[in-house]
Amino acid sequence: MAAHLIRRSFLGLLAMCLMTACASAPAPAPAGDTSAEPAAVVRLFLVRHGEKEAGSDPALTAAGAVRAKALAELLKDEGVTEVWSTQTRRTQQTAAPLAVQRGLQVQPYDASTLPAFASWLKDAPGVKLVVGHSNTTDALAALLGADPGPAIVEAAEFDRLYIISIDESGIVRSRIERYGAASPMSAE
Repeated sequence: MAAHLIRRSFLGLLAMCLMTACASAPAPAPAGDTSAEPAAVVRLFLVRHGEKEAGSDPALTAAGAVRAKALAELLKDEGVTEVWSTQTRRTQQTAAPLAVQRGLQVQPYDASTLPAFASWLKDAPGVKLVVGHSNTTDALAALLGADPGPAIVEAAEFDRLYIISIDESGIVRSRIERYGAASPMSAE
């Protein structure tokens, strides 16, 4: 319960910081503007690792491995140029099928430095997959200026996919989708 309150307090503080930062963002185009939306300079796909075994650094279960393959299949034509993962077996195994398919290396990131990583992701053009954890994926989405949605349910939610686009003006567009087999939490 205390961890949940700390997490919610952090997300609330983060939201306030983001709102302050957005105060200087460019105004949206007028409603009558018929020009096309600016092309995304940065496209990000954020996911939590797939279903995991028990233990201190568990591997994926068979269902988690199937989910990782489903993610690779879903993103195969998205032009992913970089694949990022924390240095745990479950996140690396979730990232691996897409990395192998695209001929990319899975690059490590430190989840304890999410604000710096988010800033770097925003400033580095390209299409990236970032694999994290139930307590970091939605926080990273919020740091990027996306709607994090409700907290990820640690015990049962493995199918959430954040799709985030940032255009040359810094405008962030995001949505949450589901992929692979439905998690019990998303089937309700």
